[in-house]
Order: sequence, then structure tokens, then C-alpha cells
Amino acid sequence: MKIGIIGGGIMGLSLAYRLSQKGHKVTVFESSQQLGGLATYHDFGAFVWDRFYHVILPSDKYLIQFIKDIGLADQLRWRATLTGCYINKKLYSISNTLEFFLFPPLTFIGKLRLAFTLLYGSRINNWQRLEKIPVEDWLLRISGKNAYEKLWKPLLLAKLGENYKRVSAVFIWSYIKRLFSARDSSLHKEQLGYIAGGYKTVFDRLANLIHAASGEIRTGVAVEYIAPHSEKGIWVESNSKKEHFDKVIFTAPVNVLQQVAAKDLVQIAGDGATVEYLGVICMGLITRKALVPYYIVNVADQQIPFTGVLGMSNLVSRQETAGLHLTYFPKYVHSDDPLLKKSDEELRNLFFQGLRLMFPDLQVENIVSAHINRAMKMQPLQVLNYSQLVPKVLTEHEDFYVLNTSQFLNDTLNNNTVVHHVDEFVSQFHF
Repeated sequence: MKIGIIGGGIMGLSLAYRLSQKGHKVTVFESSQQLGGLATYHDFGAFVWDRFYHVILPSDKYLIQFIKDIGLADQLRWRATLTGCYINKKLYSISNTLEFFLFPPLTFIGKLRLAFTLLYGSRINNWQRLEKIPVEDWLLRISGKNAYEKLWKPLLLAKLGENYKRVSAVFIWSYIKRLFSARDSSLHKEQLGYIAGGYKTVFDRLANLIHAASGEIRTGVAVEYIAPHSEKGIWVESNSKKEHFDKVIFTAPVNVLQQVAAKDLVQIAGDGATVEYLGVICMGLITRKALVPYYIVNVADQQIPFTGVLGMSNLVSRQETAGLHLTYFPKYVHSDDPLLKKSDEELRNLFFQGLRLMFPDLQVENIVSAHINRAMKMQPLQVLNYSQLVPKVLTEHEDFYVLNTSQFLNDTLNNNTVVHHVDEFVSQFHF
């Protein structure tokens, strides 16, 4: 069967691989010159690594199995990491139970209630109830005022700005649910993983496997129109050329679907404009010496213009980064925030102001380079009753399917979740 797949991110590529292994001839259309979507890679000069920070958790069973399926099990690396928190202009380590209970900003009762919040949140399965509760109300009730005011609120402000007041408890629950599993209960340490060579290794392998199965991948090709064939199958028009497919699967965002799909091909119930998105600006800083000993530092200080500090070289072997240190500095903003349209130079200047506040001893000669990357729509903003706002996509043709991240209601947007949805889709539809 000849199948067209619109979108060359990890969803489109993993879908193309799964279907090609079933004997179908797939063609992937990707508008960017580079495969990978939000998980793509970046040339940092001395080395190539992920554009945005990514990590594999021990509980990411779908992603880990997928990595094994494509023959990269021997490229999977695991390492114990440390966690820090920047609050009240000080950097604290909270990497084990003792450090957690010595954490000065919280009272003893506050620490107990925070620990209970993490444990309780990791056990909750009824997310529908949580999307009706404001995140502030839920955290105050479970964690108490001390933990909320000293830790949760500054973190919410750093992540969401004033938008946190409109967000449901699902936002924080989904992170607790996933990240709680990173801690090895026997060692009381965080075990995190990555693929040698970064996600470029994954995309290169997928491209080779798809080509080996007689599939085709077209980059730098924007799909202009998708319409039903008069008899069976689907027409796809790109670069003013029409091509017929037995089946077409659309993995790009809903707003793109609305622009290119024929009206009699798909029905979208609801107004897609009601779904708000978070964008992200991420500076990748290359230095000769490490800035922090932690993989992640949660920044709970509104004076700092970035959300956190991700010491990637404290997880990834320095052989991967030419002996240099890679640190990510992300900042999440509303997708219509003017900051996303600032020049790279303006953003570098802004982020360097935060660097000077957090790391006053940082020497200019330690800095090799600074790289600005951004994504306008990183993930949906999970406001109250978010599931009621998500547009319902109903395909009107038996040969046209839609599978994209807009329908992720109770999951964080990560590669494990994407692979899980792909596997469910492939098992549900027997092509």
C-alpha cells in the first residue's frame, strides 16, 4: 500500500518506520530542510547536539522499546545525576533525601507536605478531576502555604508568567507523574538517559531504515493541498505537483491542517484558536568549564530571565561535546509574547544579564559561544477544562487520518508519549 505521511518530526518518522516494516511504501513530507521537528538537532560549532534539551527516563518504556526496535539499544547511555534549586539568590543542592530535608527555604512541615505532594501526585490517575481545579488552589491545599509561596509559586511564575492563574492542576500533575519515575528508589538517585550522538542518531537511523524499505523522505517540501480522489485514495499536492496515495496520515498541527485540507476531507469541531500555546526560547551556552554540577537547576527567582539551567554535560559524556560543556537556558512564554520575535542578539543580551546575576564569577574567556533557538508553539497551555477546548478532528474520508500532539490531554509533550500514541495508532488501524 502507498502511504503518504505529512510531517517529518519524531511522530511522522516513527509512524513511517512502523508502517514500512509492515510492507507499506511510505513517503514522508517535511517542510523544514531538517528532520526531527521539536526534537531536531543543532550545529553548535565544535559538535552537533539536540536543539532543545531532551532526556530519557527509566519509565519511558515505549521510547526505550522503540530505540531497541531500530537497533540502537547499544547507543543508550544511563547516568546518575544531581538536582539543584536557585532561590533567594542562592544555589542549593536537593539531590538526595538528606539535602531535601536540609533545604533552608522550607520549614520542616513544608518539606513534609512537599514530599507528600510529589508522592500523592504520582499516584493520581483521574486527571479529568484535576483539569477543573486551578493549579494554585490544588498546590495550596496539598502542599500548604510555605511550600507554595517559597517554591511552587516562583516556579509557576518562571514557567508561565501570570498565565499560571488560568492553568489547571493537570499542568503540574503531568510533570510530577513523569519525573517522579526518574528516581531510583534503591539508590535514591536520579537515573537519566540519552542516545549517543543525540537525537540526530535516531533520525539518521530512521531515515536509513525507511529508505531500505523502499520508502522516501522529502525535506524542504511544503504540502499545499490535500483532497480526496474521485474514486479511492487521497491526492497530495506539493511544489505544484499532484500525487496519489492509497492512504494519507497527517501529523502536523491542526492550524496547518485547516490551511491545506479540502473542506470535504476533514471536519474540525470547535475553534482551534481557543487553544493557547506556550513557546520557548532556549540559549545553548558552550563553555570550557562547567557552570553547575547539576543536570537541572530549577530557577525560582523572577529576576532571572530564564526558567532553568540544564547542565547537559553533567549527563552527556564530554566526548560527545568535543571536551566542552553544553548548558541550556530555557524560557517559556505565551506563543504571542513579543519576546519570541526579538533578535538573537537581543535575547543573548537578556540571558547574559541573568547569567551575570546567577554566576558573578563567570569569566568571559570561559565562554566559547552562545546559540539562540526558539519554537513558537512548544506545547498547549493547559488552562481549566482544557479537554473541552481542544478541537475535535473528524476525518470524512476512510483513507485520511489525523494523528498529532494537539490531542494529548493528560500527557506532557515528550518523545515517549509520541511513540506511545504512534504504536496505539498502528495497532488500531490495520492497513
